[in-house]
Amino acid sequence: MAVERIDPPMIAGEREMLRAFLDYHRATLALKCEGLSDEELRRRSMPPSALSLLGLVRHMAEVERTWFRRVINKEDVPLVWSPEGDYQVAYDASGATRAEAFAAWQEEVEHSRRIERAAQSLDVTAYAPRWGKEVSLRLVMLHMIHEYARHNGHADFLREGIDGTVGV
Repeated sequence: MAVERIDPPMIAGEREMLRAFLDYHRATLALKCEGLSDEELRRRSMPPSALSLLGLVRHMAEVERTWFRRVINKEDVPLVWSPEGDYQVAYDASGATRAEAFAAWQEEVEHSRRIERAAQSLDVTAYAPRWGKEVSLRLVMLHMIHEYARHNGHADFLREGIDGTVGV
């Protein structure tokens, strides 16, 4: 399946702009993984790091779930890969497949989109236990853009190490 990445608008309202940049970064992660086998997606950056493209996809499923479902929507759901709440578990993709990782990630992205669209405004707040304070939906969306941008940088290096592809 070809990944469609749409450039964010140059002029738009705040919410539309945040949505567009978040979706742009989501699509960028998918593009970094496009055309690779499960084995290539599981390839680790360097020992002892467990970092791999598939691990990043799994991690971002956890991040989407945490910020949108657990924090903003106040759902009592465990992490996708660690009922104990250990975020590092997602990075270990040694037994993972593209199918299961991408299905979980895409499911969480769709939950996130629904939750964001249903929110009255970017000023909606919720308690973030990890930070010990209230956060707004605006902050969550900005944090998610930051999280994707940072990990897409990692994905750039990982992809280059696999097949030399850069700049996607």
